[in-house]
Amino acid sequence: MLQVGDAAPNFAARSQHGSLVRLSDYRGSKVALYFYPRDNTPGCTKQSCNLRDHVTVLASHGITVLGISGDSVESHEKFAQKYRLPFLLLADTDKTIVNEYGVWGEKKMYGRTFLGIKRTTFFIDEEGVIQHIFKRPKVLQHAEEILKVSQS
Repeated sequence: MLQVGDAAPNFAARSQHGSLVRLSDYRGSKVALYFYPRDNTPGCTKQSCNLRDHVTVLASHGITVLGISGDSVESHEKFAQKYRLPFLLLADTDKTIVNEYGVWGEKKMYGRTFLGIKRTTFFIDEEGVIQHIFKRPKVLQHAEEILKVSQS
């Protein structure tokens, strides 16, 4: 898995609007790159809505929010519309990006073991360097966690 101080791997992925987005497009900006398991699940919805509700404050601190999951562009489009998410959600259906960032792996839930995306956020600085990794973000206070790290 990547560590603080590492260069964030560049990637290209389609957003819910169908546009091709590269991490390098955001060089010069701080980025909160959040990986989440699935659209329309309870925890992912709470986390995304928390970021939505604080996106203006995050932007005022120069932070761009980008979300990534293995869901399709169409799924992201419906999810973003349903919850009025003002930031880009990127489709990683072939799991290339989640593997590059080390967030795809074994998970346990209700006594079952399975493979999936581990909820993780990378806070990346203007130079593309990882400044903080949230391995278990608090879905209802995630924007606050990001703001606190950005100010330290």
